Amino acid sequence: MRFNQSIAMSESGFVFNPITGDSFTLNNTGMQILSMLKSGKNVEDVKEQLSAEYDVDSLVLERYLDDFISDLRRNNLIEE
Repeated sequence: MRFNQSIAMSESGFVFNPITGDSFTLNNTGMQILSMLKSGKNVEDVKEQLSAEYDVDSLVLERYLDDFISDLRRNNLIEE
């Protein structure tokens, strides 16, 4: 998986895809995940870091992370 390098991100959670013209607003956790992916971390690294930072069941975290990654793919923010 690869982060789409043309994506613009602001610290406030605004994400813009200049190729499609789509824009999104993410919460802090979404921005944290997207930032980790942008820096080259893989999904397993992201999962480990989130698990260490938040008190969340590992199965719940995995399900929500998988859903979020699917949303990122569907909106062309990450590529395979």
